[in-house]
Amino acid sequence: MNSGDKPYIWRQDDWPHWRYDLARLSPLLAQVHQSQGRLLGRMHDLGVGLRDQATLQVLTQDVLKSSEIEGEKLNPDSVRSSIARRLGVDIGALAPADRSVEGVVDMVLDATQNHQSHLTAERLFGWHAAMFPTGYSGLTKIRVGAWRDDAQGPMQVVSGPLGRQTVHYEAPPAHLLPAEMADFLLWFNVAQVADPVLKAGLAHLWFVTVHPFEDGNGRMARAVGDMALARAERSAQRFYSLSAQIQRERKDYYDMLERTQKGTLDVTDWLEWFLGCMLRAIHGAEETLAAVLTKASFWRRWAGTPMNERQIKLLNKLLDGFEGKLTSSKWAAMTKCSADTALRDITDLLDRGVLVKSDAGGRSTSYELKPTE
Repeated sequence: MNSGDKPYIWRQDDWPHWRYDLARLSPLLAQVHQSQGRLLGRMHDLGVGLRDQATLQVLTQDVLKSSEIEGEKLNPDSVRSSIARRLGVDIGALAPADRSVEGVVDMVLDATQNHQSHLTAERLFGWHAAMFPTGYSGLTKIRVGAWRDDAQGPMQVVSGPLGRQTVHYEAPPAHLLPAEMADFLLWFNVAQVADPVLKAGLAHLWFVTVHPFEDGNGRMARAVGDMALARAERSAQRFYSLSAQIQRERKDYYDMLERTQKGTLDVTDWLEWFLGCMLRAIHGAEETLAAVLTKASFWRRWAGTPMNERQIKLLNKLLDGFEGKLTSSKWAAMTKCSADTALRDITDLLDRGVLVKSDAGGRSTSYELKPTE
């Protein structure tokens, strides 16, 4: 039975002894394993260089979308450059380092690249401090690199305008956190679960339910989940982004989370949703693979064509999915060159058959990659 007037899962007598119906989850779990194996096999066949490009693309999506779920938009160029710098992947000109990006990238890469190392309170504190280097979340000063203290009242997940807010969830009080997190970390590092993929789903749920920090809990829960998946796959390279899929299914994610956190310790429904989301993320990785192969094929085709740094940079942007229309004025702004130089760069690529004028209407002429025959 739950105690109190708010039926939150952590108030149950058997907390945190998770239960789930393995027989019900087994068919979906088998599909996930099969899809994981197929994707890892395809990626293995790509060779080191293309695998690194795929990992770069997936991790960039992971960082961008995990922040987007929390309503924070990071600069895609800064994120991509930051990850490329750490992975040693050559992407041409790198964007300047951005403090707000570097910490999130540090956390995601530490979780996946060093997945075999124990997860400790100190490591979590380091992730948190890296995410909030100024000690502020937006304009609000927060407690950084330490468990929350509830100085401003209970930790609640709320929505709606001030004065008419809906409380979706209230986390365990701060004085319980040392014991709560000790239990979680012991289970994460030592305890065996029937299947390591299920452990990733439970780890995500458990972490975000305890909500140990003043801010950043969602992003950290997803990093912890990715760490568990990296352990499950015995691979530091990520070829699909669960965070990107959760972002696409954001409403369902929050609805399922709220229902689970107000339910019983039987979390079969949560794990069923998590496995389904993961399966859709793996299937979505086929698009990443196609994009990486398209990019590789493009550069093989034009390997003998001399190009300057500006041309290479903008062609890579088009290959990575440039948003909007590429005009000469955008070219000049993005490569920091004059309008005349931008036009010369573009005309040269038009003459060589690399670019074509776009059929899309508009006041300015726009350009796109020439379709492959």
